[in-house]
Formats: sequence, C-alpha cells, structure tokens
Amino acid sequence: MKTIRYLLKNQLALTGVILLLFFIVIGSLAPVITHREPYQTTPYQMPRSGFWQMPRAPSSEHPLGTTQGQYDIYYGLVWGTRTAFKIGLGVVAVGAAFGIVIGSIAAFYGGIVDEVVMRVVDVFMSFPFLIAAMVLTTILGKGLYQMMIALVSFGWMGYARLIRSEILHIKEVDYVQAARACGASDLRLIRKHILPNSLYPVLVQATMNTGSMVLAASALSFLGVGTQVGYADWGQLIALARNWIMGKGGNPFAFWYTLVYPGAAIFLFVLAWNLVGDALRDILDPRMRGKKA
Repeated sequence: MKTIRYLLKNQLALTGVILLLFFIVIGSLAPVITHREPYQTTPYQMPRSGFWQMPRAPSSEHPLGTTQGQYDIYYGLVWGTRTAFKIGLGVVAVGAAFGIVIGSIAAFYGGIVDEVVMRVVDVFMSFPFLIAAMVLTTILGKGLYQMMIALVSFGWMGYARLIRSEILHIKEVDYVQAARACGASDLRLIRKHILPNSLYPVLVQATMNTGSMVLAASALSFLGVGTQVGYADWGQLIALARNWIMGKGGNPFAFWYTLVYPGAAIFLFVLAWNLVGDALRDILDPRMRGKKA
C-alpha cells in the first residue's frame, strides 16, 4: 500500500509505470495487432511492400508509412517492442547475475582473491563500452543474440563493483558475525544473510540500465553491426532512415516519419525505465525520497 500511495503522489514515477505498462501491452499483443505475411520466415522479419528505396508516407495500408526498402514502420515498431524487452531484460539479467557472483566472491573472501578479481574488473572497465561491444559483435557476426553476448561481456562490471561495496559493509555487521559464530557455512552466510540485504542498490541499477542497454543495442544496429537488415528492431529502423534524414530538395521534413516514430519509441522506452528505476530507489531507500539524483 505504501508503494501504491507513493506512486500516486509522485507524478514522474507514475508516468514511468504507465509508459512501461504501455510497452508491455504492445509487446504482448504484437501477434494480434499486426498482420504477418505468408513469406515471413519469422515474426521478427518486417514485411515489405516492394523494393523501392524511397520511403512512402503513412497511408491506410501502412499507417506509419514505410522506410527505405519499403519495410513497414508500424510492424517494426510493434515487434521491435518485443526485441527491446529481449535485449533490455536479457542483457541486464545475465550481466547482473554474473556481476553479483563475481563481486560477492571478491568481497566475501577478500585478500588476494579480492585483489585479483577486482583487477580483472578494472581491465574490463578500461575498454570503452560501445566500442568494445561493437568490436566483439563484429567478430561474432550480426544477429540479436550475438549482440546481446557482446553487451553482457562488457556490461557486468558495474554490478560486481556495486555488490562488492555493499557486501564489504554488510559482512561486518553483528547478525552476520553471530551467524558465523554459530557455525554457518560460507555459502549459507552469503545466500541467507548477506546477499538478501545487499541486492537493493543492484536492483535499482539494473532497472536503470535496462533502458541504457536498449539504447546501446540501437546504436550498434545503427552502425551496422547489430541485427540483420529487416529485423524488427528500433535501431534497425533508425539505420534505414539515415539516408532520408535531410528529406529532399525544398522539403527537409519529407520523410520525418522514418525517424520520428522509431526515435520516439526508443526515447519513451528509455525514459520509462529511468523513471521506474528512480522511483524504485526512492521506495527502497526512503532517505532519498524527494531528493534529486
């Protein structure tokens, strides 16, 4: 009840929740609100009404228009919502889980273990995230899951550092020392007493990083190393619009729909996760309530 009252009083948090619910509904109803053509080998393959390069304006057949190559923008946006959730939740879940395990081991055992593990973390953090992910994706090949592997490979270190700092504090508190004195094993100490009380900051960071990972994946697709051409991905739609951003002679906004719709989808999706993450931080840490990050 306290959480609901807080959401009702905090308009930004409520906006984030509503936006997120909107995207969840769109993704869930994707097979119902779109029409799949017989030649589509997978529902994530955007249908096309020809091979003409110049985009076409919104019409009754294509309510949001078509982009370069006559790919249907509406279909790409709807199924791209599912792609966004796959990338955001999948990359964050695997990256956070790996980071939690690595950070927990380093903090709990300390000494040489902590020193070696954190130096490995420092090495990974020294690589520019987007450039490193782009290089690895190029090596692995174009594709959704190859891109997700690259994002996970260079996106787990923040969780490891955060959980390490939390555990370094919590493992010295009285109830953990009491459990240790009673003969609790290392695994039980971590699983029952330490991790449950140190995961809240990681949960907040994971929520905010969900949108960031979708933004990074869109950048990779725009640069040509993400998903294949024609895949229902918002970044792919932006990539298909790059040649038409300037419009045509005398009308710079002739093809505005090729950029505005996918750009708005990315913007609102990232905004939703940031607002929800900010609200989650305030709920889990009442001391932060009402303060600006």
